[in-house]
Amino acid sequence: QVTLVESGGGLVQPGASLRLSCVVSGRTDYVAAMAWFRQAPGKDREFVSGISQDGKYTDYADSVKGRFFISRDNAKNTMYLIIDVLRPADTAVYYCAGRDWVYPSQSEQDYRTWGQGTQVTVSS
Repeated sequence: QVTLVESGGGLVQPGASLRLSCVVSGRTDYVAAMAWFRQAPGKDREFVSGISQDGKYTDYADSVKGRFFISRDNAKNTMYLIIDVLRPADTAVYYCAGRDWVYPSQSEQDYRTWGQGTQVTVSS
């Protein structure tokens, strides 16, 4: 069994930065590529960013390019998401997800393992 646990969310002001973390525990070999998704109130969950197993390939939704930065430290079994210049539209629950293939996908159906999510609220 593998478990993903997100942390780092909270209430922040517009323009601030935030770093989210996702720790993988248990059968870490079940997780290769990873991704961040988010779900805003009243909306469907959407892809934000993905990273390959070795961290060399990254993918971003067009809406977050230039402000979101994904990375991972395989020695710590941890994935990160830095969000710069937060906007109220970034308010959402952020989920990390893992799949058993080396490259990420933008489709949530391709991920078998999910965290419980961390709330990010951007408000003044």
